[in-house]
Formats: sequence, C-alpha cells, structure tokens
Amino acid sequence: MINVNNKITLRQFILLIHGVQMGVGVLTLPRELAEQAGTDGWMVIIISWFLATMASLIIIQIMKKYPNGTILDLLTHYFGKWIGRVATIIFALYFALLAHVIFIREALFIQAWILPRTEVYVLILLLSIPSYQIARKNIVILGRYSEFVFFMTLWTFIIYLIPLKYAHWLHLFPVLKEGWVPIITTVKTAIFSFLGFEIIFFLYPFLQKKDKASMGVVIANTLSLLAFLTITIGAFAFYSPNEITIYNEPTIEMLKVLEFKFIERLEIVFFSFYLFVMSTTVLPFMFMTVFCTSQLVRKQDHSRHLALFLLIEFAVVVLFPPSFDKNNHLQQVIEQVGMILAFAFPLCLWGYVWVHGLFKRRAIK
Repeated sequence: MINVNNKITLRQFILLIHGVQMGVGVLTLPRELAEQAGTDGWMVIIISWFLATMASLIIIQIMKKYPNGTILDLLTHYFGKWIGRVATIIFALYFALLAHVIFIREALFIQAWILPRTEVYVLILLLSIPSYQIARKNIVILGRYSEFVFFMTLWTFIIYLIPLKYAHWLHLFPVLKEGWVPIITTVKTAIFSFLGFEIIFFLYPFLQKKDKASMGVVIANTLSLLAFLTITIGAFAFYSPNEITIYNEPTIEMLKVLEFKFIERLEIVFFSFYLFVMSTTVLPFMFMTVFCTSQLVRKQDHSRHLALFLLIEFAVVVLFPPSFDKNNHLQQVIEQVGMILAFAFPLCLWGYVWVHGLFKRRAIK
C-alpha cells in the first residue's frame, strides 16, 4: 500500500489528465487527419473522445474496488505478488516509452523552430534540468504545475480565433465526402492524442474527493476535445483540402498570417509558450515511470531513479541521434501498445473484477 498523504484536488486531477493528452498532437493532428479522412477528420476527434471517455469511466469503476492503492496494488491484491511485479515492469516500460517519444519530439520541435543550429542532445540536457526539479517531488507538485501551465497558456487557443477571418468554411463541405470508412480507419491516428488518461490508474488513490472522479475524467476529456476540435476545424477552414497536407505543423504555420506592430513572428512566441504545454505531458509520464521502478525496489523516494532516467535519455540521444522519421516510427509502436493498455486491458480487468465480486457476494450468502 502506498502513502497517500499527498492529496490532489479535483481541479488538479482534471488538469493532469488534460495536460498529458495535449502533448504534441495539437501541432500535427490536423495534417494527419486530413491525409487520411480529408476535411471530415474533425468527426474522428469526436469518436476518439467518446472511446477515451468510456475507457476512463471503466478505469474509475475498477479503481473503486481498491480506492487506497494504485493499479499495481490492485493487481497484487487480486492476482498475487508476482503478477503485480510483472504489471509494474510493463507499466514502467510503457510510460518510459511514452515519455521518451514526447521528450525527443519536444527537442526536435525546438531545434526545427527555434534553435536550428543546436544539437538535440544539448536541448535534451537543458530540458532535463527543469524536468528533474519538477518531477522529483510528488504528484501534488505536478498537479500544481499543471494548473499553473493551463491558466498561463489559455490565451494561446484564443489566438486561433483571429486567423478565422481568413477562413473559407466551404472547405468543410460536403460532409461525409468519402463515407464513414475513412473516418473509422483514422480513429487509431486520433486516439493517440487522447492517450494519457490511463494515468488515472495511478492518480485515483491521491484524489481528495473520489466520488467526483467520474465527473473529473469527463471534464478532462472534454477539455481536450474542445482544444482539438477548435484547432482542427480552424485549420481545415483556413487551408484548402490539398494545402493542409503540405505543412508538417499546420497549427503553427497558420499563425504566420498574424501581424502586430509590437511583435514579429507570433508563431515563434506561440510555440515558446506551447513548450510548457508539452511539458505537462512528458513530466507526468516521467513521474509514472520512476514511480513504478521505485515500487519495484520498495522505496518511496524516486529522485535517483528520475536522475538515472534522464541520464539514459541523454545517452540514447548521443549514441543514436534522433530524427522525426525515427520518432514517428516509435510513436506508431507505442500507439499499438497504448490501445492495449488504455482500452483492452481496462475492459478485461473490469469484467474480471465484476465477476469476482459477483461470486464473492454469492459465497457470502
């Protein structure tokens, strides 16, 4: 059983989940959806939101069976010590891969947009310092950080209303140009942007008001839905259906039309602030990684594990210089794993827990 003296508020719970979902998907999602589903891609986001919300609610129902422990404690309780330890290793590797993909992608974006002559390993080293300072403590610090970043960067999404004066809304019509098949097949692409809600398995025991957890996950997923829809529909209306697929990051490119007398290249300013948003994705994944590894050795302090993780990240980047192609390939791999751990695993576990409880009640009678 873990120490749950450090409690997080409902707002921190919501913004932690919302933060891990934002990631880097906002920058590339409109192009990826347009390539596969055309301008009907915005409907894929709604389907992905529904699936993510249903999976989140199932996780809440599972965790209600063992409210004062994480998924690792629950699995140990139901299946024994060795299954619990295997699950700990699997979750540690999963979160480590997610953290690695997004951490490297963050550095690659910085190199592409802000510091093109700086090596990626230098950027990783610089990013590691604040990452260690924030993630080495406890989940409460991450919750407060997510709150701070959310309100600090809220204006960046309002900025996207300005380019809409150049939008051509006819680009969105007719609806269902190619039917439902392209939309359904594109769900696996959009669902990656909603991954991250599985940290509920680890956040639930720290939540102060557990009776409001279901409402919290619905709000968190809905905030992500509104953000993705606003930017995606705006990009579809701003670009022509063929033009949007030309740009790797159409979300940033569309800000180039904005001009102010007191500032040049607003897209660079936007991206600089968006780095904070990306950090609310990668830091919880780092925290969950070292939380799992520290549980393996039965220690509460995970700061040494975090330092080791960051050193490994730096060494990997030095020995195997990353690129967008390599990062995309690794992202496709983690997408497949994420579909299992975030959707199939909770559904199967919920079925087992429900049947187990049913037989237990009958045995008592």
